[in-house]
Amino acid sequence: MNILILGGGGREHSLAWAVKQNPKCDRLIVAPGNAGTAMLAECADLDVLDAAAVVTFAEENTVDFVIVGPEAPLAAGVADALKAAGIKTFGPSAAAARLEASKAFTKEICDACGAPTAGYARFTDKAAAVAYVKTEGAPIVVKADGLAAGKGVIVAMTVEEALAGLDDIFGGAFGAAGAEVVIEEFMEGEEASLFILSDGTDVLPVGSAQDHKRVGDGDTGPNTGGMGAYSPAPVLTDAILSQAMEEIVKPTIAEMARRGTPFQGVLYAGLMIKDGRARLVEYNVRFGDPEAQVLMMRLGAQAFDLIQACAEGRLATVKANWADDHALTVVMAAEGYPGSYLKGSQIRGLAELPEDSSHMVFHAGTAERNGAIIATGGRVLNVTGRGETLAEARARAYAMVDRIDWPGGFCRRDIGWRALPQP
Repeated sequence: MNILILGGGGREHSLAWAVKQNPKCDRLIVAPGNAGTAMLAECADLDVLDAAAVVTFAEENTVDFVIVGPEAPLAAGVADALKAAGIKTFGPSAAAARLEASKAFTKEICDACGAPTAGYARFTDKAAAVAYVKTEGAPIVVKADGLAAGKGVIVAMTVEEALAGLDDIFGGAFGAAGAEVVIEEFMEGEEASLFILSDGTDVLPVGSAQDHKRVGDGDTGPNTGGMGAYSPAPVLTDAILSQAMEEIVKPTIAEMARRGTPFQGVLYAGLMIKDGRARLVEYNVRFGDPEAQVLMMRLGAQAFDLIQACAEGRLATVKANWADDHALTVVMAAEGYPGSYLKGSQIRGLAELPEDSSHMVFHAGTAERNGAIIATGGRVLNVTGRGETLAEARARAYAMVDRIDWPGGFCRRDIGWRALPQP
């Protein structure tokens, strides 16, 4: 099969790494890709938000199957256009992608199907939102309604922080994503991520993970797109998984089907767990980044078989075969991230690192220039280890981090801290 993966981050590098191992893969293209994907696939300079251009490219290159990696092309209807052209595609329609593209829409779905989630209110008027925050007090959570690259959420521990967040959102810090604001109750507990494949009817859990959103050790500093992750998440026990599936995921999928917008793709449920029960924090409609890196490290070649079955509507015929193993990834980011950061610094030492089923460096914001690897983004590398225990996976990941020569980068040193004692 000729397979096209849309996207250029660490998520797409890890997907490409897993797909490349599957014997069904004859030709692999990643668009636009990065310096890491270029080492195992063809990279194409393609605007992944231009649905017509993506369809034309797929037809001209006799692509048999497309995996849409990021949320933005899904929200823009790229999967719809590919499917309309008769090209098998993994990813939800634009209508179903509203589960991520609009936090207010997700709240409507939860209300309709009875899925447990945080209490909320929604606003398009700043003065009304300010008055609500002052009445409710803190802690409180302020969210830009639309897509904001994982950065449009302010977990405010004081009223002043919440009001500053409203100033940013209504002031245009997140562009069109901030046209509406959702303000939620602050949920206490431990957060975990559950990943489910759905073909519109059937659902299949394909793994759990725990992300580290804040930039600094000990979960301090501003939120980021993710500074590291590990899988599986011990807090997501079998009992809590069952409750989340029966009370949150399955009702959501049924409600989407009832509305005539069946969900086909990967549904990423962010859960808050307290007292043995889960409530929904939010949905994403694609693999997480950096959670995909640890999931793909553990799934390997079978990932494509599951993705293909999902897209072809035969999810009931497959299952995920998990080894009793663990994976952990450490994000190396450019100094200054998630604020302004310097681009163009050189990264050395990557070629000397091992690359096998227990050690991988997945690239995100990188490019190759004159034989050198250059940092081009905020989150740049996902240094990933796998082991029989989480401690072993962590040791392998940080051993690789310590061999990377990149003065312009930094990382958290406590990834996995909730599940492991820290050195």
